[in-house]
Amino acid sequence: MRKLVWFCRIFVGLLFIFSGLIKINDPLGFSYKLEEYFEVFHIGFLSGFALSISIILCSLEVFLGFALLIGVRAKSVAWGLLLLIIFFAFLTFYSAYFKVVQTCGCFGDAIPLTPWQSFSKDLVLLLLIIILFINRKTIEPLFSKKKGDNLLIGSAVLAVCIGLYTYNFMPVIDFLPYKVGASIPDEMKTPLGAKPDEYEITYNLKNKKTGETKVMSDKDYLKTGIWKDNNWAVVGTPQNKLVKKGYSPPIKDLSIQDGQGNNYTNELLSNPYNSLIVVAYDLDHTNVEAIGKLNAMAANLIHDFNTRTILLTSNSAKDAEAFAKKNHLVMEIFYADEVPLKSMVRANPGILLLKNGVILNKWHYHSMPKYEDLVKQYFQK
Repeated sequence: MRKLVWFCRIFVGLLFIFSGLIKINDPLGFSYKLEEYFEVFHIGFLSGFALSISIILCSLEVFLGFALLIGVRAKSVAWGLLLLIIFFAFLTFYSAYFKVVQTCGCFGDAIPLTPWQSFSKDLVLLLLIIILFINRKTIEPLFSKKKGDNLLIGSAVLAVCIGLYTYNFMPVIDFLPYKVGASIPDEMKTPLGAKPDEYEITYNLKNKKTGETKVMSDKDYLKTGIWKDNNWAVVGTPQNKLVKKGYSPPIKDLSIQDGQGNNYTNELLSNPYNSLIVVAYDLDHTNVEAIGKLNAMAANLIHDFNTRTILLTSNSAKDAEAFAKKNHLVMEIFYADEVPLKSMVRANPGILLLKNGVILNKWHYHSMPKYEDLVKQYFQK
C-alpha cells in the first residue's frame, strides 16, 4: 500500500503540474474554453471574469500537484484534489454526453482530447485520488511545515506570474497552427491520399400494413433490397452519423473577405512580399492606444517600403469602417470569423508579419519591436 500511495502521489502530482503549466502557458486560450462552458450552463455573466478564473484554476492545479509531491498539508490537499477532479469529471462527462463543448482544453492546445477521452482520463485520476484520499494520513512531508508552506507560497506566486506574463506577452510555447514559421496555405491543405470523414446514413422504416418499425443503415437498406418493397416507407429525415473521423487540416476555418463579401484569402496569403497583419478580433474591446502606434508603423512601412498593411477583424463592416475613420487608419480592412482570429495571435490587437503566407514572426502589442529594429531585421533593401 505504501508503494501504491507513492505511485499515485507522483503520478497525480506530476500530471496536475503538467496540466496546469500547459494551460497557464496560454491562459487567454483557456479562458475562451471557459466562456464556452459559461454559455452552456447559462452563466454568461461570468464571462467577464473568464481570464481571472483561468489563471486561478491553472495555478491551483500547479499548486495542488506540487503540494502533493512534497507532502505538505496532505489532508487539505487530498480534499482539494478530490473536489477538483469530481468537478472536472462532471464537466467532461457533460461535454461528452450532451455533445456541447467538443474539446475540454484539459491540456490546452498541446494535446487535444475528445470529451470521452478527457472523461476517461478523469476517471483514472479519480480512482488514483480516491486511493490518496483514503490514505491521506499516511502521506509524509518531505520538508518541515514552515519550509513546505514557503515552497507552496512560492509555487503559487510563480504560477500566477507565469500566467500574467504569458497573457501580456503571448505563450512561451505556441501550440497553435499559426505558430512562427508555419505556412498558413500548407496548414489549410489536405494531403493526397488522406482519408476523409466516414459517415453512415440511418433510416427509420415503418411497415404500412403491420406497423412494424426498423432502423437500418444505408448499407443494409441497399443490401437487403427493402427499398423495393412498397410496404416499407422511410419515416422522418434520415440521420447522418459520423462513424470514423478522417484527416482534418490544422487550419480549416479561415476565410478572409472584404466588406462586400469577396474572398481575398488566396490573394493575401500568396503575397510574395512582406505583409503586416494587425489582428483585432473585437474592435469594441481592443487597445486603442496600441492600434494608434501600429497605425503609425503601418504608415511608415507603406511610405518607405510600399508594404501591404492589413487590419483583420470580426466586427461588421459598418462598425469597422466607423472605427477606421475615427482612428484615421491607413490599413486596409478585411474580415474573418472570430474563432481563427483568436487562434492567430493571443492578443487584441496582435501582429503577424507574413511573406508568401509564411508567418515570419508575430507579436503581442506589448512586445512589438521598434520600427527601426523591425526594418533592420525584415525590410533591409
